[in-house]
Amino acid sequence: MVDEPGGLRAALRDALPVSGGASVDQLLTMWQKHVADEVRRVGERKRGYANSEVIDREAAERVAGRAGLTDPGAIERLATAGRRLKPWDDSVDGLARLAGRFPVLGLTHASRASLLRLNAHAGLRWHQALSAEDARAYKPAPEVYQLALDAAGCPPDRVLMVAAHAWDLRGAQAVGMRTAYVRRPVGDPPRSSDTFDWRSDGLEELAAALTAH
Repeated sequence: MVDEPGGLRAALRDALPVSGGASVDQLLTMWQKHVADEVRRVGERKRGYANSEVIDREAAERVAGRAGLTDPGAIERLATAGRRLKPWDDSVDGLARLAGRFPVLGLTHASRASLLRLNAHAGLRWHQALSAEDARAYKPAPEVYQLALDAAGCPPDRVLMVAAHAWDLRGAQAVGMRTAYVRRPVGDPPRSSDTFDWRSDGLEELAAALTAH
């Protein structure tokens, strides 16, 4: 629903006018690698659960150290950049269209505090927003998807997981949910072997298809 890489890249440009020789893209890659590595370590039980705020702060501090940034205020703003991400062009209208017809849940790795502020900043309309923090795990752990199933209060095959990451949809399939892939400029595209229920080039296209039934 939001452009995370674009938002982080903009936050890095704002915070790091002088980047110690590293480009913004290199710093973004460093950030993303740290987050991915730590989420994986949590999933492999090599690290106790840490919410997204903790891991983002670690990433911000690593990037700041690489770039020579020492201002505490600038590091703090960089660490909380995930709260100020912009929605994709079709996210607000597409989500509102879906919410006018179906109960809509958000399910994200973002911490509860970050999720509240992100939704307010981006203007996203959910009927309920769920944080993986409540499961103390990260997708594709089944207990995260179970949060949505418990909130929906219906069988898994009556719940549609919508995502731009094919790995996320495979995790949803593993607990019996139906799946819809929405293509974004970033994300994890499907493999030839993936069999998702819906595929679309944008959220409004998916909303039009679903609301036509």
